[in-house]
Amino acid sequence: MRSFRGILLLALSLLGPVVSACGGALPSDGYPHHKEYDPRKHEYVIGVSDELRVAVWKMADLTDDVSVRPDGTITLPLIGDLRASGKTPSRLEHEIRSKLIKYVKEEQAIVTVEVRVINSYRFTVSGNVVRPGPLTARYFVTVSEALIMAGGPTRFGTPERTVILRADGAGKVRRIPINGKALAEGKNLDQDIGIVSGDTIVVP
Repeated sequence: MRSFRGILLLALSLLGPVVSACGGALPSDGYPHHKEYDPRKHEYVIGVSDELRVAVWKMADLTDDVSVRPDGTITLPLIGDLRASGKTPSRLEHEIRSKLIKYVKEEQAIVTVEVRVINSYRFTVSGNVVRPGPLTARYFVTVSEALIMAGGPTRFGTPERTVILRADGAGKVRRIPINGKALAEGKNLDQDIGIVSGDTIVVP
C-alpha cells in the first residue's frame, strides 16, 4: 500500500506541471506582437473627415483649408477634385505639385500638406466592456488605452482572451490575441500594440 501510494504521488507530481501549463496557456502566449503594424511609427494616412491645410509657397490664392469629403476627395484651386483618403501627406504633396506645374512655374510649385485635425481615426470596442461601441481619438492609442476608453471589462468579461480583429490590405480579417488582464496589471507590455483605424477589439 505504501509503495503504491508513493508511486501515485510521484505520478501526480510529474503530471501536475503539465496540467498547469495546459490550463494556463492563452492564445496570446508566443504570438509575435512586435511584428504587427504600429501606426505610431509610420507617416499618418489621411482619412475621411480629416481637415487639411494645403499651402503653396508665396501663393495665398492657392492656399486653402479643406476637409476630406465622404468620397475621400478634396477640391483645390486650379486642380479641382483630387483623392486624398488613403494617402500620406508627403504623397499628396507630390501629386498636387505634379498637377500644379501645369499652371505655374516648377520652382514656384512648393507644396505642403498639414493635417490640422484628425477626425478619421475610429475603432470599436465590443463584448463585455462597460461602454461598448465605436470610439474616436485625435491621437493614436494602444490596446490598454482603448480598453480604458471603453470603461474596462465588466465582471462577466474574460479580458485575458481579448482579440483584435484587423483587416489587411486584401480585405481578410486577422485575429490578434491580447491578454488584457495582464496589461491592466502592467504585465506583457509587448502586447500593448497601437490600434489601427478600423480595428475592432473584442472582450469575450
